[in-house]
Amino acid sequence: MKRTILRVLLVILVGLIAYLVAWPVPINPVAWTPPAAPELTGVYAQNSELAKTERLSLDGFAPEDVAIDNQDRIYSGTADGRIFRLQADGTRPEVFANTGGRPLGLIFDHDGNLIVADAIKGLLSITRDGSISVLTTQADGGPFRCTNDLDVAADGTIYFTDASSRFPLAELKADLLEHQPNGRFMAYDTRTKQTRVLLRDLYFANGVAVSPDQSFVLVCDTGSYRVRRVWLTGPKQGQSDVFIDNLPGFPDGISSNGRDTFWLALVNRRDAVLDALQPHPFLKKVVMRLPSFLQPNIKRYAFALALDSNGRVVRNLQDPSPQCFTQIANIVEHKGNVYFGSIGERAIGRLPLITTPKP
Repeated sequence: MKRTILRVLLVILVGLIAYLVAWPVPINPVAWTPPAAPELTGVYAQNSELAKTERLSLDGFAPEDVAIDNQDRIYSGTADGRIFRLQADGTRPEVFANTGGRPLGLIFDHDGNLIVADAIKGLLSITRDGSISVLTTQADGGPFRCTNDLDVAADGTIYFTDASSRFPLAELKADLLEHQPNGRFMAYDTRTKQTRVLLRDLYFANGVAVSPDQSFVLVCDTGSYRVRRVWLTGPKQGQSDVFIDNLPGFPDGISSNGRDTFWLALVNRRDAVLDALQPHPFLKKVVMRLPSFLQPNIKRYAFALALDSNGRVVRNLQDPSPQCFTQIANIVEHKGNVYFGSIGERAIGRLPLITTPKP
């Protein structure tokens, strides 16, 4: 009897090893050695500046991005395709539109239309009465798999990202583990209706922000812990460089306050296990075969940075507490407050800037 049990256990063990080693996975990982994560000291010193964040209740999950219209009303999309509108005081949420997809980035254009980067439906425009039209769903013959974030320039051009050409939003972890340059950064010309690719080879292309003087546009390269800059005017027009590198977390949304500050959302701190796995493609395949709870996962943390026009950190907001407004994915400054979208909250966050003075 004991021998039978041992044989069964041995077969199970061999089968488990074979599964972990050889079972097909949807990723084709490459080796990448990330730079050492910066310590939470100096400009990144840990603090509790975000502890006073107010929650504006929303009937839905993961209101990832926030937009505010010229009547100070607040808009945010949820995982079931709905876009909610709240009054300026954060009350009376109502459904403004339903894209039937997953609305992520939101921004109003100069005509008052809500432009939406929908992870499933593509780049959309929604009129004041909630009518939806599709602007674009592909570029250079390649369809969008995860339309992510956007901004509108003064000339009406819409700059936006397709996070990954291989993985939908629900498979973000697969894209990060694979660490292949699957993301694209694009521009949609509202006059010609044409879409052109500005940057390829991004590692989960994410947040977008045009500079106040319209000389450059920023795009978050989430999987590489950095923000890239594409020059729109001047002697470097058409060229790109790194705006800020080796961030202490995963950059998600970025926005300009229209004057002197870019707000950068770090959706989570760097994960030491994920960084340790990155140089080892075989181990990344093994981890991909494990149950989700055994894989690197997002931890509860609130993290936001303000950057100047040269990419220097001028404000550092954090909250490590279990009660924090967690996993901030988008930040919008408006009339003395910053508003937060999140992938881990059932609410929009709001924080008066007067509670977070510069050091």
